[in-house]
Amino acid sequence: MVEPLFSVKINCTYCEVEFQTSRVRPSFKKSIKTDADFGVHFKDINPDYYVVRVCPFCGLATTESSTETISKDQKRAFEEKVKQNWSMKDYSGERTWEEAMQTYKLALVCAQVKGEKERIIAGILHHIAWLYREKEDVEQETRFLRFALNAYIQVYETEGVSLNNARLMYLIGELHRRLGEYNEAVKWFARVVNDKKIMDASMIKASRDQWATTREDMIAANVQLTEDIKEMK
Repeated sequence: MVEPLFSVKINCTYCEVEFQTSRVRPSFKKSIKTDADFGVHFKDINPDYYVVRVCPFCGLATTESSTETISKDQKRAFEEKVKQNWSMKDYSGERTWEEAMQTYKLALVCAQVKGEKERIIAGILHHIAWLYREKEDVEQETRFLRFALNAYIQVYETEGVSLNNARLMYLIGELHRRLGEYNEAVKWFARVVNDKKIMDASMIKASRDQWATTREDMIAANVQLTEDIKEMK
């Protein structure tokens, strides 16, 4: 019988020791639904639990998007924030929800001390919010959606030109909507719909759909509709 997990070998950027980490076989990645902010709900096993690779010897936690270099200053910061408090822990096998959360929060600290790009940090924050959503912990999900939103806005302001602007702008709008900031949400959805340079049909449709959803949210919350909302094209 084929097991859902398989092992891959990783070389630690900090201590240069090889270690093993688990991944989920593609045939076991069975999604049930995808939320409007791209959070995926899975049947049986959640592959997101295995995104972070943690070196058992020093505690450096990375993802496939992480940079594979570390400077002397970054090493010192990592030693101070993580390594000196690290006790050997092996995350190479099956992970519980709690262990998955531990790996993401460790990855967040490591990304910050390594000075990773804001989009990598934003992605980690968003994944943490999704994990809390899985547990139906609304308070913590909301907290990390706020962190993720702030990071995505930073991404847009610093490197938006070089990225898929439509997806990023849509996502910023959707996180504003989820946080109840309806007027801000509409501004971002409208940008995607009305910018003639944007050719991404799926993101234009998604923005139009969520613009309409925002209007429904506002009516349900007894919030006065702005002209932007009323004039949805």
